[in-house]
Amino acid sequence: MARISENNLWQATAAETFYADSLTEDLKVDLVIIGGGFTGCSAAIEAQKQGMSVCLLESNNIGHGGSGRNVGLVNAGLWTPPDDVMSILGPEAGEKLNKTLAAGPSEVFKLIEEFDIKCEATCNGTLHCAHSPKGFTDLQNRFAQQEKRQAPVELLSAKEATILTGASGVFGALLDRRAGTVQPLAYAKGLARAAQQLGVKVYENSPAIHTSFKDGVWSVKTARGTVKASYLLNATNAYMQGNIEHYSSSFTPVYYFQFATKPLDDEFLNITLPEKHGCWDTGTVMSSFRLDAAGRLIMGSIGSLEKMGKGVHTSWIKRKLHKLFPQLKGIEFEYSWHGRIAMTDDHLPRLIQIGDSGISMMGYNGRGISPGTCMGTAIAKYFVHGDPSVLPIQPTTSYQQGFNSMKELYYETGASLTHMVKDY
Repeated sequence: MARISENNLWQATAAETFYADSLTEDLKVDLVIIGGGFTGCSAAIEAQKQGMSVCLLESNNIGHGGSGRNVGLVNAGLWTPPDDVMSILGPEAGEKLNKTLAAGPSEVFKLIEEFDIKCEATCNGTLHCAHSPKGFTDLQNRFAQQEKRQAPVELLSAKEATILTGASGVFGALLDRRAGTVQPLAYAKGLARAAQQLGVKVYENSPAIHTSFKDGVWSVKTARGTVKASYLLNATNAYMQGNIEHYSSSFTPVYYFQFATKPLDDEFLNITLPEKHGCWDTGTVMSSFRLDAAGRLIMGSIGSLEKMGKGVHTSWIKRKLHKLFPQLKGIEFEYSWHGRIAMTDDHLPRLIQIGDSGISMMGYNGRGISPGTCMGTAIAKYFVHGDPSVLPIQPTTSYQQGFNSMKELYYETGASLTHMVKDY
């Protein structure tokens, strides 16, 4: 049996390359951004376009965190259905967030086209697949909510979904034609390249050690330099680093793993996701599947490949492959990796106001590409114009939720137990 390489497929196949020096001097700019993922890079692009001087600090390499470990689904909206978003935030605030994120995929693909980002972009839709009859009932509810908002979605029968996925045991699907897929690390690197070309000072391998605020100026210290700025964006999400003065928030760390096969032969590609839709299912312990541009099948689910469930998750993904795609019997995985997600109790993102001139963005709850791009762009506009109405969600001064370590253990244990006894 072939050994599965514990490497990130996206790192091995990204067509976009980006390199930057580490910070070794003291700088003064209008805006300093901590974190080089979707949020930080899109904010840097917009702020620089609007005339700000910008410095972006990434602790490792661009896209090293969640942005470069993502599934790559460019979806509209959040995991949370839009009616539920309105119930949590209130009708006006909820619908504002819904409308902003509904347009998220178009914002992503617009940036990809504008800067010619080579990230395997496809925009022919994604499929939310029912893993059971109960799951199809959930999709019917979601379809009704999207239909009344005149979204371009279609509710597919089990037969229609089976044709589009090539998978067995699919009880129907919700097709969203606004959405698509990207190679997520290449997208992040392409955004960083675009930002740098516009004039943003981008530094890699420059972790923020301490961030302070005094006399209207933010000061971000790294190992070999300091950046002073009028405005601060903390865009680290689930990969929070250093200490930021006046900042208070918490989240539950949840892990998501992925495995990728070698490129499939044409005979399999003709019947396995023939239109290259990105897919995820309605399971409580969700799973996803998609193809990359080379024809590799990529499958994933909740769980860490470093903790107690590694063996369980690895065994499960092999069973899942053969159950979902029996035509791929004998096909083995060649890559595996995982990333960290920042989960909030109500599964909604949070904007945290830090003093008068700082913002922290966190809590994408596993959906970072479109929301991250939208949020980063909006935050930049907020800093430029000082108008909070441009923000998709109202900032709060802090966000705290309790028992995060216990919740993290709950998610990992639940995923491990599910993967121990189920193939779906």
